[in-house]
Amino acid sequence: MTRATRTDSSDIPKTSPIIAYTVAMPQPSSHIFEVKLQVSQWQESILELGMPVWTPGSYLVREYARHIQYFYASSSQDKTKLLSQKISKNHWIIETGNVNDITIHYQVYANELTVRTNHLDKTHGYFNGAALFYFITGLEKQSITVQIIPPVTQWKVSTTLPKIPGKINLFQANDYDTLVDSPFEIGTHNIYTFEVLKKSHQLVIWGHGNIQPISLIRDVKKIIEIEAKLYRELPYDHYLFILHLSGSCFGGLEHKSSCSLIYPRFGFRAKDKYNRFIQLVAHEFFHLWNAKRIRPKALETFDYERENYTKSLWFLEGTTSYYDMIMPLRAGIYDIDSFFEILSNDITQYLNTPGRKIHSLSESSFDAWIKLYRSDTHSDNVQISYYLKGELVSLLLDLLIRSRHNNQRSLDNVMSQMWQKFGKPEIGFTHQQLQDVIESVAGIQLQNFFTHYLDATEDLPFDDYLEPFGLKLKPILDSETIPFLGIRIKSENSKEVIKFVEAGSPAEIGGIDTNDELLAIDGIRVNPNQLSERLKDYQSGDIISMTVFHQDQLRTLPVTLAEPQPSRYEVTRIDHPSTSQKQNLMDWLGKE
Repeated sequence: MTRATRTDSSDIPKTSPIIAYTVAMPQPSSHIFEVKLQVSQWQESILELGMPVWTPGSYLVREYARHIQYFYASSSQDKTKLLSQKISKNHWIIETGNVNDITIHYQVYANELTVRTNHLDKTHGYFNGAALFYFITGLEKQSITVQIIPPVTQWKVSTTLPKIPGKINLFQANDYDTLVDSPFEIGTHNIYTFEVLKKSHQLVIWGHGNIQPISLIRDVKKIIEIEAKLYRELPYDHYLFILHLSGSCFGGLEHKSSCSLIYPRFGFRAKDKYNRFIQLVAHEFFHLWNAKRIRPKALETFDYERENYTKSLWFLEGTTSYYDMIMPLRAGIYDIDSFFEILSNDITQYLNTPGRKIHSLSESSFDAWIKLYRSDTHSDNVQISYYLKGELVSLLLDLLIRSRHNNQRSLDNVMSQMWQKFGKPEIGFTHQQLQDVIESVAGIQLQNFFTHYLDATEDLPFDDYLEPFGLKLKPILDSETIPFLGIRIKSENSKEVIKFVEAGSPAEIGGIDTNDELLAIDGIRVNPNQLSERLKDYQSGDIISMTVFHQDQLRTLPVTLAEPQPSRYEVTRIDHPSTSQKQNLMDWLGKE
């Protein structure tokens, strides 16, 4: 539907409208934010509002308007109701007539605890601007105030928006983009303030767990310092880390001067889990350069109403994933063995994802809106994550540049040039401009590399790039070989459900389907914990009888087992490395 046309008011002197939001939460247990939007000095007969369908940094149409209820518009002076109409899924128009001061009341249901949405309960309120605030069509560049009214005076408000002097919980955003980019945490959270490189930082923590804030902040400082060293500056005056401790959720969302993090509450004691959290911090903090300021042309100006397509998400997310793995090593938070373990796990995941042979990295970036966040039981067969493959392509590029220039150049130089050319001036880059910068640092043409590993589906030649550093990729087979079947199963409500069937595997060829309930192999019951052990009793070429419920039909199917496949891949040192290989490894990772 076309948008409403505005009346011609060229003969009326223009004054800038004043936009003011008030966000209240009088009954937090209802999960409802009470929002009031006041527009003053309005001089047109139609006021049009739009609600974003997505938020920058998370490339999925989430339809935030679905959580809006009780929309009501009136005159601010005499409370006269104004005629309003919803004209599309995320657009409303209000017939203002001669009314200059308008008040819009609406409610937003907030019971989704993620970094991309809103959550309100008796303990806190959190919101992401895109999921709570309308934009006024044509006034996206206008400044906006936000008044927060907590349910009790003890609740604190944390955000990076500046406070208006002399006012309580009144904040100002320069424009709508800034409002969207400034999440709020409201409640009884703990606040930790610290300084790094003469800049102010805060960590706010909601929830309880086994986190140790003092030691964590020590490591966060190291991440900030090592990443700032790459770019030689911190492009903000104050930075805010918002951390939610939850039962099992994991995620992060970057903003220009803050980030929102969510992590399992008891995930801070075990070394591998703590390292994973540090990677999350390193990832979201790295985004304040790569994504928030260094970004593709397609994301230079955000269109909040539809998909913003780009083939460069591999660089925004994948390259950032490479650095979130290597920055904690450079910072001394974990050692080289931990780095190799993390890298080996990621390579294993890549090589165990059949979709890498179907879905190119460029396509993965472009298809983010319909694939990455909408995975199903068949996804691993037909798609690859631009986070995962982008990380590994970035690894190869870093190793290529380092080996050609005796470690005097690296992917760091690419990031530094991208920052100077595109990030600092906030000018969007094209796919070709990104390739040009990488080629200029590498000192060679890389069209074949981009064709084979970004635009096509050729497997990444890890050994070719690891060898100059005295490393190789070693496939690991279980000590007792297990013939290949090609399924993953999971217990659900006392049923053993097949959650994935690999394309071309013995199971698929035999007629096994996802969501089948696995009952028995050769007439004997089997569960997920027993499957590998049971398969050790067979050899490749053996035919087993698999009994399943397919929907509600009992089936027994013959399946011919195939040759064993590696269970994982490990990055290891080669025997007898040369002096140059040892030196390359030390220059790259700081150790032999």
